[in-house]
Amino acid sequence: MVVGLISGTSVDAIEAVACRIRGTGPSVGLELLSHVSQPFTPKLTRRVLQADSARALCALNFVLGELFADAALAAIALAGLRPSQVDAIGSHGQTVAHLRGATMQVGEASVIAERTGVPVVSDFRTRDVAAGGEGAPLVPYADWVLFRKPGEARALQNIGGIANVSIVSSRLQDTLAFDTGPGNMLLDAVVRELTKGRQHYDRDGKLARKGEILVPLLRKLCGHPFLKRAPPRSAGRDQFGESLAAVLWKDFGDRPHDLLATLVAFTVEATAQAYEKWVLPRRRLSGVWLSGGGSRNPLIVAGLKARLHPLPVLPLDTLGFPEGAKEAACFALLASEHLEGTPQNIPAATGARRRVVLGKLTP
Repeated sequence: MVVGLISGTSVDAIEAVACRIRGTGPSVGLELLSHVSQPFTPKLTRRVLQADSARALCALNFVLGELFADAALAAIALAGLRPSQVDAIGSHGQTVAHLRGATMQVGEASVIAERTGVPVVSDFRTRDVAAGGEGAPLVPYADWVLFRKPGEARALQNIGGIANVSIVSSRLQDTLAFDTGPGNMLLDAVVRELTKGRQHYDRDGKLARKGEILVPLLRKLCGHPFLKRAPPRSAGRDQFGESLAAVLWKDFGDRPHDLLATLVAFTVEATAQAYEKWVLPRRRLSGVWLSGGGSRNPLIVAGLKARLHPLPVLPLDTLGFPEGAKEAACFALLASEHLEGTPQNIPAATGARRRVVLGKLTP
């Protein structure tokens, strides 16, 4: 039994799952036993976003370790298990920085191990970076394990803080994966400004519906240098986080609903253009399956359906796996493969020189 934990680039919740995992490599199989979601408080969200000193990051690392441990224990209990029945906890941690050539996630593994009594595999991204990769995306391995279908090429499109896609088919080595660009990060930052911290995201796109797209701004955003880079590529807050949101709020804060409508269109357009440039010329897709917070925003979903037509654009749940549990299940799988000594990165996706075993074990 393995537990997976993630909060990732988002600053809204910790997702935890308990999974039964059998085998390794091409024969590995995963069964989801439980899934819990523990929301961040507004105070914790602010603390994560404002952690910009060694002192602040040091304290946050231990605070999040306690919260990750609580989430892991909740997932274990919900599955009807005892911690002694769990082989490992795989913890992605909270991303506080993701740069080219460097990455940092916090949520102290020693605290999780001490509170739960279960070994913890953490810090998955750094080995791939050390091997010359971007350290992201890492979800494609799980996407291939869980959702591949012989004779098809499927696109698994996640729209979290950053949006990323995995194109999976029969063979792992044929996987194409990269960050498509902005997801919810810019939208969420503007919503926090607009509502003075009372809301962390635009539920059902209600705020963006009140606005109109600012076409010149959309055109300018679509010229972002990141979107011109060929894969492998990965993004983070440096490209599409609070610093860009602050500039946009300064210039367009007097038209907040128009700004939100434009950022929805930016997420849609950046994603669609990534498919047109880097995916569709290489793969004949059977469909696109959406996950992540953006998959619950009807404006983003409608926009992607229109831009990617005639490709079917469907919720991930239609493949029989709850979308909210997918990324945490990925890190449960990566932890299990770490214990087996099986490499979990995909060099074609991250740009690493070779396949490596990801993660560090805290017994």
